[in-house]
Amino acid sequence: MFWIPGSLPALMLAVFVPVFVGVVLPAIWSAQPARRRAAAAVLAQILAVMPGTRRTPGVDDEA
Repeated sequence: MFWIPGSLPALMLAVFVPVFVGVVLPAIWSAQPARRRAAAAVLAQILAVMPGTRRTPGVDDEA
């Protein structure tokens, strides 16, 4: 299989959509607090490993 530069947007979309539907939406709209906390924790882990992201002081700190 050859790498086609035009397939990069399709690859990005194929990664973005499942992450958005599986992590971001439950973090926002779930009625269950435990599910919102779990989804927010997964989202924080995903954002922490992305290059170019910076940690905002106080956001990830646990009380």
